Amino acid sequence: MNGQQNGSTNTGNKAGSGLGTFAGVFTPSVLTILGIILFLRLGFVVGSAGLGKALVIIGLANAISVLTSISLSAVATNLRVKGGGDYYLISRTLGVQFGGALGVVLFLAQSVSIAFYCLGFGEVLAGFFAAEPSWQVQGVAAGAVLCLFILAWLGADWATRFQYVVMAVLAAALVSFFTGGLPKIQPSLLAQNWASAGGGPGFWVIFAIFFPAVTGFTQGVSMSGDLKDPGKSLPLGTFYAVGISIVVYFSVALVFASVLPLKELSGDYLAMRKVAWFAPLVDAGVIAATLSSAMASFLGAPRILQSLAGDKVFAWLNPMAKGSGPSNNPRRGVLLSLGIALGTIFVGDLNVIAPVVSMFFLISYGLLNYATYFESRSQSPSFRPRFKWFNKWLSLAGALACLGCMIAIDPWAGLMASAVIMAIYQYLKRSAPPARWSDSQRSYHLQMAREHLLQASAAPRHMRNWRPNILVLWPGEEKAANLTKLASWLEGRAGFSTLLQVVEAQGPRIGSLRNYSREELNKQVHSKDLPAFPLVVAVPDEDEGLMAAVQAFGIGPLEANLVLRMWPGEQNDGLVQSMRGLNRLGLNQAVFMEPAEPWSGLKSAEPNGPDAPRIDVWWNGGPSSRLMLLLAYLMTRSHEWEHAGIRVIAMAKAGEEQQAEEELAAHLEDYRISAKVMVIPETDGNGFAELSKETRLVFVPVHFHEGGLMDLCGQPVSRLEGMPGAVILVLATQDLNLSAEPEEGQVAETSKILDGIERAERRLKYARKALELASAEAAAKLEHSNDPESVLQGDWVERMRDALEAHEHEERARRRHAKAKVMLEKARAEAKELGLADGPDHSGSG
Repeated sequence: MNGQQNGSTNTGNKAGSGLGTFAGVFTPSVLTILGIILFLRLGFVVGSAGLGKALVIIGLANAISVLTSISLSAVATNLRVKGGGDYYLISRTLGVQFGGALGVVLFLAQSVSIAFYCLGFGEVLAGFFAAEPSWQVQGVAAGAVLCLFILAWLGADWATRFQYVVMAVLAAALVSFFTGGLPKIQPSLLAQNWASAGGGPGFWVIFAIFFPAVTGFTQGVSMSGDLKDPGKSLPLGTFYAVGISIVVYFSVALVFASVLPLKELSGDYLAMRKVAWFAPLVDAGVIAATLSSAMASFLGAPRILQSLAGDKVFAWLNPMAKGSGPSNNPRRGVLLSLGIALGTIFVGDLNVIAPVVSMFFLISYGLLNYATYFESRSQSPSFRPRFKWFNKWLSLAGALACLGCMIAIDPWAGLMASAVIMAIYQYLKRSAPPARWSDSQRSYHLQMAREHLLQASAAPRHMRNWRPNILVLWPGEEKAANLTKLASWLEGRAGFSTLLQVVEAQGPRIGSLRNYSREELNKQVHSKDLPAFPLVVAVPDEDEGLMAAVQAFGIGPLEANLVLRMWPGEQNDGLVQSMRGLNRLGLNQAVFMEPAEPWSGLKSAEPNGPDAPRIDVWWNGGPSSRLMLLLAYLMTRSHEWEHAGIRVIAMAKAGEEQQAEEELAAHLEDYRISAKVMVIPETDGNGFAELSKETRLVFVPVHFHEGGLMDLCGQPVSRLEGMPGAVILVLATQDLNLSAEPEEGQVAETSKILDGIERAERRLKYARKALELASAEAAAKLEHSNDPESVLQGDWVERMRDALEAHEHEERARRRHAKAKVMLEKARAEAKELGLADGPDHSGSG
């Protein structure tokens, strides 16, 4: 992914505030993290879960924020971040579909967060006046939303000034809390509060309530379009904010558990006031923190929407791209966020809204982590993050942690949230306009292709893995679409087609002519949506160029194994000579004769009704017949021919038709291809033509004879030009074993060699052991015998004979072992060759 995204309509702040690390990232992030959960719910978390589980909850939530911060820093230091924050990062990595789906979810999450924080502010004020009715809390929250709306309407500069005041108040509140709490610490109470008494909410319910506490670290990312240097400010400001907040949360939890009993903590949301040295400072801190968090969301949500609209992902969102003033303030998005926030406030319960906010943010963080892993996994040379602590496995761990927490909190809610993301993704996949930027998907697919090709090249070839890799020879602009469409049918969604144009050129013009021809061919392929890869080769001689091109074509195991061309209109020496050359190279060939009727008669073959398409295969039992049968079957895997029937027509001597039909039917059963069998008496070919006159497509095997191409009846193929249906002439050089079993072919030869090596090693081991025993026994007898001559005259001779025989066994086993190893190496070398020699046990191109 390039560091600069060209062509994006994303509108960052070009003439605006140009915020630095402290004002643009650290301040909004830390003020959102040290917000409503810290002042109003952390005591509840400790009181309900006990200190031990509370520390686990805090640690797990912050682990996700740290892992996501690492991913965020990697992507932010790899490209120039514009407006849109998380949406921008993910859309430029995973593409417009995932980016658009996440952008909608992030906008909703931030907008709902406005209501979430303002409800916390309402609870505080209601607590001051002992107001019980919930409508009073909602009323105060709605009033706060309207006041913050004014600041958001004015722009980021005004909100930044407000944040400095909040920072000072928040610091004073924490100082008051620690000043009042540290002298009251009771170690015995701390030990008593380690575990809860039970009966309260479950672990994951409490985690869902607490998790919004750590979501504020992306507020700086949401302001990326207003930053002076996003690549530097985002990682630095985010990690400072996350690090300080981790220390604060763990410290506050320890003080809570050391000075107040769990029952009091879980029952009083304002427990921090009881601990503080000066309670009014805590009240001021709560008010300031909740309003600043809401303000940060009020600034972030409209900017995500503006970036989404600027990319024209959803046509109905395009009006939201318009900004106001020199800072391009997204006032239309501010109005929409206001409406969502006011609607959410009517729910009126923080404990209900908190899990919803948690789910939204878990999805966004999971996708951000996965996007970074995806980018790194693609091994793109353009992925060069300056953040040195990045590791792709940490990003994957972050993505899996988010997914696990979603499922643990509420499996159904997690599935529904994922379903919403996938629904938007599928909608965008079908309706989104072409992307206005480059993402990492191409790099990822290329990396997967590289790895898979290396693995396929290392595996032995086998007939079961054969699939058509078709080289389509350029037939001219008028017929290119027809021929490539036919190639796509012959692929059967299993192979590849490449449209090859050989251009005659030499001297200084060869480069420019090739570039021009390549551009024109690319235009043809893309404008007509041809299902093939374009390839242009410029050579001094067209015939020699074709021979060189088919040999050099491909990469690793993906080499051409079928050349498809158009019938030139008459049989000529040039066609026959070209086909002979390709035949010597071991390539299968197919020549397409257009039908006498217009091409549309074949292209618009309707699958249903009495006029359903049919494919005829003229059978002579040779390699070409087996290749034709396989190609006919592959055609039925395409949508246009899925209901077509296959008919195999063969000849037999008079009186042997029934037997020939049964044998051919047995072959088809063995090949696992459904086809109707028809056997006719031996003929000069008129019988074949008569039977196939109503057939849409006919496969005919051909061979060389006396300088020309002949069909299976020994007649020139030019006589087939007048047939009503289309004809495909097939000449096979690779005999496809359609009934090949997994244990046959090269793998079977390798297995035999390995078994031979194993047997030789066993014989060698036995021979060595026998030699050692015989030698040891003879030596022992000589050493302890008083009459060595009697030993030499008796057992010694026999033992020495055994020893010599064992030695001979060892030598023979060693030779067998060495020979088997040589055979194995030879087999491996043959498996790595290009498959120029093909026989019944070879696969051709895999």
